[in-house]
Amino acid sequence: MTTMPQTPPLVPDAADGSDHAIGRRRPVPPAWLVVAVACAGQFLVVLDVSVVNVALPSMRTDLGLSAAGLQWVVNAYSIAFAGFMLLGGRAGDLFGRKRMFLVGLGLFTLASLVGGLAEQEWQLLVARAVQGLGAAVLAPSTLTILTSAVPEGAARARAIATWTAVGAGGGAAGGLVGGVLTEGLDWRWVLLINVPLGAVVLAAAARWIQESRAGGERRLDLPGALLVTAGTATLAYAVVQTEAAGWGSADTLVPLGVALVLIAAFLVVEARTRLPLMPLGLFRVRSVAAANAAMFVCGMGSFAMWFFMTLYAQNVLGYTPVEAGLALVPSSLAVVAGSKTAPRLMRRFGARNVAVGGVLVTAGGFGWQSTMSAHGSFVVSIMLPGIVMMAGAGFAMTPLASLATSGAAPGDAGLVSGLVNTSRTLGGSLGLAILSTVAAGRSAGGLDAVSLTSGYAAAFQVGAGILLVAVVVLLAWMPRAGAAERASRRGWSRSSPRP
Repeated sequence: MTTMPQTPPLVPDAADGSDHAIGRRRPVPPAWLVVAVACAGQFLVVLDVSVVNVALPSMRTDLGLSAAGLQWVVNAYSIAFAGFMLLGGRAGDLFGRKRMFLVGLGLFTLASLVGGLAEQEWQLLVARAVQGLGAAVLAPSTLTILTSAVPEGAARARAIATWTAVGAGGGAAGGLVGGVLTEGLDWRWVLLINVPLGAVVLAAAARWIQESRAGGERRLDLPGALLVTAGTATLAYAVVQTEAAGWGSADTLVPLGVALVLIAAFLVVEARTRLPLMPLGLFRVRSVAAANAAMFVCGMGSFAMWFFMTLYAQNVLGYTPVEAGLALVPSSLAVVAGSKTAPRLMRRFGARNVAVGGVLVTAGGFGWQSTMSAHGSFVVSIMLPGIVMMAGAGFAMTPLASLATSGAAPGDAGLVSGLVNTSRTLGGSLGLAILSTVAAGRSAGGLDAVSLTSGYAAAFQVGAGILLVAVVVLLAWMPRAGAAERASRRGWSRSSPRP
């Protein structure tokens, strides 16, 4: 990231949302400040995926939540988040990335307040769904604002590394933050804490982020938006249904079939419309297609790591929620270190090779973790394999995000950012459902420490296998350095729509 010059240059104030607005001129904020604000927004979004988990028992006692309601406290957020992500990314391209950042964060913060003050089950569930909607509008803009503020090259790679580390750290910190707030204050503060934090980030974004959007006609592909939102939300719903109903149940298969029909209809509409929500030509760019496919598969394999590690620490080793959160701090620091080290490795070995190496290291850590025992120690059964898993994830996610966005045309930057987040989120949701099924099958309903450990170990074994599939995807599909950049330039020039 760059430092602030002694006399900052002046640029047009894009108050009207365009990249080339004419108006009053104001100082350009330092890039590091823009990156910090964007990363703060990303941290809040990712934190809320996991922060409520340890507060669920307290929520159930206080509000009298049903078993289904307890599950939907988590799922309402994740389904809305995944379902509206592409729409949020495209809206940022058309109507302004800063504007969508502020709208999404404002909606997220307001919903957090409502959820924290909820007195009935339905109020909490609606608030969580609106939180997910706000997060879906906000999240794509965080990466687009960052890549717009930092020129392509080593500085952007470092900025993306920071964004990746903050996102991974948010997921890792959820258990610790939730445990501290629930035990020290009240479950409501798991949501209410977002209000002051959101207000600070809103003020900083309004002051320091520059507005930008794609040039040309401001026309949203409404049929495509409705179809892809309904399709991805229904797909996410089908995935989360597997946890309670199983893969062969009509409760899973019917929404899964509906989701596939909606997504197929979306592709047909996008192929025929003049200004599509998602130009299908972008998938001709091998680096974009391969990076998103790898991100999806990596999410399937690695997203559940925090979930199963927390369960192992609490249900088998007897840790309290706060102790379980503290036990994962070394892993959290490892993913930050891996993400920040990745740009230096990328300059020396290339983004593709670093991504492959990172996924292999992560798979090795998963294999190590699968050797856990019912009487394991913190160092051998949690800390060391956790460090290996998360350091590898940090090495992998930074180059994958860089590869997926490096060839994007300016007018499609928000869309590609939304696609990156969607790939990771949907992959993680699907992976969690698959690995939960594996763990439940291996433990065969047993609740003793040995049965539970056997189930968790099986989940890590399958996760390692999924990660090896991601390695194959990268080696077979991702172009090498130089070829990727040339292909992206040619592909985007062919695929970018013309008004």
